[in-house]
Amino acid sequence: MTDIQVTSGKATENIDKSKNFWYADWSFPIFVGILSAAILAGTHMYITYGVGAFSDVAIIALLKAGLEDSSALGAAAAFGASFLFARVLEGSLVGILDIGGSLQTGVGIGVPALMLAVGITAPLDNFFLSLIVGALLGVLIGAVVVTLKKFTVGKANSTFGADVMMGAGNASGRFLGPLLVITACSTSIPIGVGSVIGAAIFYMLKKPIAGGAIIGAMLFGVLFPVSAP
Repeated sequence: MTDIQVTSGKATENIDKSKNFWYADWSFPIFVGILSAAILAGTHMYITYGVGAFSDVAIIALLKAGLEDSSALGAAAAFGASFLFARVLEGSLVGILDIGGSLQTGVGIGVPALMLAVGITAPLDNFFLSLIVGALLGVLIGAVVVTLKKFTVGKANSTFGADVMMGAGNASGRFLGPLLVITACSTSIPIGVGSVIGAAIFYMLKKPIAGGAIIGAMLFGVLFPVSAP
């Protein structure tokens, strides 16, 4: 890490960024653990109540199919686990861990599908246990990324194409907006209207409409909640 020289009045002090919590490698697994805990808990909410999963609609559909027919769990497990493995390697090589592919798809869909396939249901049936197991998985993933990073990007000052890879994800995300609007409309008319309004506002502001669709659907969902069947 490059030292930063801080000057305050007449005093001059060198601060090593590697010792700062927000820059240190040891804090990275903590952040990943917190994210993973929330994501696996969200999957527990989805399995229990039908809402709450942190992933794309199409990927959640794989898990839903597996819940309805256990023989279909293999597709969700293979897809999610392969994404997790690929993103962990990518994170160590480019220095950036893709939350969508590694955690939302891997921890949120792939790992639960694997658990269900082998008959492990406790972490998905209990909310607090899902938080603990998710946190442990996240810490393990973060530790692996940091360890591998020391042998790859950690030896240089380049991220080896991270901007290109991040840009590709942002570009593909533009096509998610219309799908979100359609899903919101199929949930209820008020939520669909809120999603359309939010998407339209974000479009006028030249922002990704997916964000507006989500915010609008959430706001109208609070005002006009969907009654349980």
